[in-house]
Amino acid sequence: MSWWTRHFGGTTRGRIVALLRRGSRSVEDLAAELGLTDNAVRAQLVTLQRDGVVAPMGIRREGTVGKPATEYGIAPDAGTLFSNAYAPVLVSLLDVLGERHTRQELVSLMRTVGRRLAPEGAAKGSLEKRAKAAASMLGELGGDADLVPVDGGWDIRGHGCPLASAVVGHPETCRAVETMLAEATGTTVREHCDRSSGAPCCRFNITAA
Repeated sequence: MSWWTRHFGGTTRGRIVALLRRGSRSVEDLAAELGLTDNAVRAQLVTLQRDGVVAPMGIRREGTVGKPATEYGIAPDAGTLFSNAYAPVLVSLLDVLGERHTRQELVSLMRTVGRRLAPEGAAKGSLEKRAKAAASMLGELGGDADLVPVDGGWDIRGHGCPLASAVVGHPETCRAVETMLAEATGTTVREHCDRSSGAPCCRFNITAA
């Protein structure tokens, strides 16, 4: 059961999403299928659009009379909310790669992954500004971290790890994030993540390149 289904499956919002996953619908369509007023549906759609779950998909015009209806559907980037497949597939893939490659080769593969994840063009500005950009990027991956000034640079100190399921069995995974942050900020990034327990925490030191 996905995170979304556990938390919202039985709510009005969850019922709207369940219908939209099967195909785009207008406010009137949703109201009729759910037995709600148009205004009640619109209020839920406003929240779902704000959260990036639902998006307008187009306009439907029926005949030549009347106002065209906006159709809504699941936002393109919202698919991960409904899936539990990503973590186990990644872990299994890393297991297979670990069986077929040396640790050094696996680290090299992870660095290649990090370079591909990094956006084009390194961040500009002071070291502090670029360190903040790195922390923000980690946050976009699902991490929660503090940016702490240290001698010669900055530390990103995470509370947990967005790739914990993979990191527990394959600490080389951290190299992908290290490389991504270095490429994205044009700084020197050194990973020193805390993997002493079953709940790893991100740690990255950032200094001038």
